[in-house]
Amino acid sequence: MVPRIMAKTFKQLLAETKGQVPEISAEDVKKRIDAKDGTTVLDIREKDETTQGHLPSTTLIPRGFLELRVEEKFPDKTKPVIVYCAGGTRSLLAARALKELGYEQVSSMAGGFNKWKELGYPFVVPQALDASMRRRYDRHLVIPEVGEEGQLKLVNAKVLLIGAGGLGSPIGIYLAAAGIGTIGIVDSDVVDESNLQRQILHTTAGVGTPKVDSAERAIHALNPHVKVRKFHERLTSENVMRIFDGFDVVVDGSDNFATRYLVNDACVLKKIPNVHGSIFRFEGQVTVFAPNLGGPCYRCLYAEPPPPDLAPNCNDAGVLGVLPGIVGLLEATETIKLILGKGRTLVGRMVALDALETTFREFKLRRDPECVMCSDSAVFKGFIDYDEFCAARA
Repeated sequence: MVPRIMAKTFKQLLAETKGQVPEISAEDVKKRIDAKDGTTVLDIREKDETTQGHLPSTTLIPRGFLELRVEEKFPDKTKPVIVYCAGGTRSLLAARALKELGYEQVSSMAGGFNKWKELGYPFVVPQALDASMRRRYDRHLVIPEVGEEGQLKLVNAKVLLIGAGGLGSPIGIYLAAAGIGTIGIVDSDVVDESNLQRQILHTTAGVGTPKVDSAERAIHALNPHVKVRKFHERLTSENVMRIFDGFDVVVDGSDNFATRYLVNDACVLKKIPNVHGSIFRFEGQVTVFAPNLGGPCYRCLYAEPPPPDLAPNCNDAGVLGVLPGIVGLLEATETIKLILGKGRTLVGRMVALDALETTFREFKLRRDPECVMCSDSAVFKGFIDYDEFCAARA
């Protein structure tokens, strides 16, 4: 005869669990968090509950997924773990499950998050996408490498665009579409009819207006959530550090060497990644200059600007209208990868495109140990007027 198993009521189960799992007061939890003693604080509430806030330095694993995910998150079962929920009951049962999985130092916070708030202790209210943003970025949210956490990184990012021309146009449009929260645009020019063959930020109706204004209209028409910071001024040695201040990534869409060197030097000083692109007729190049991430800077490749007569721009040499779109989208992709911290970026590599042959080639780039700007022994002596420098060399 099979022995009959006596069922337990919930009260009996809870009482038994309290005898097995130690409870810790919210006051003692705060002391351990403040001491940073290596204790893991585990929130087992459901995701919709955590919108009210959570304890500092908390890891969230909803109770329904605890046994599935906890060993992946915390493989060392000897370290202390404090579990909490809203009121302290679910956390007791969750702590019991952890003990059964072999975790040696598990306790439950008495009173849960409600007690923590009642005592007036600080808590973190997580940022969340509103309903409109969730609809807009739905295709990002289902990508594991992006998800809501990654999309919030994009929403909080600040990207500075150097130029609203051929390269700046596709970069600006796609960064806005991706949800970059703040896009700065530096351009002193006005829209000309000859721009419209490739500069898709602008329209015929915008001819004669400042490019930064035309770009702002296009970006807001696509995504009103994006904040646009306009710098209708020419980038110079006097204003570059002011303009670059507060941005996470600089994307260089300029078409002259004087600006490229100025952008490079300011990015090195501020330790900001410099996503670089250039185009010439049917050819383009893309890379990321970031000595702070282990790669070279622009001066590691080209120590000084060439004379102007050896460096024609798009006005002089021409450019295939669709080429800036290809190169600009590669720059936008690198920018998003840098913000997300995902994938293999072009730091230390350059991709060269030949549109006539439809070929891409990759080149390895290395830091120059004697680079005048980013080497360990480099001494910055101040910005120079690169336009005058180039003219003097000519």
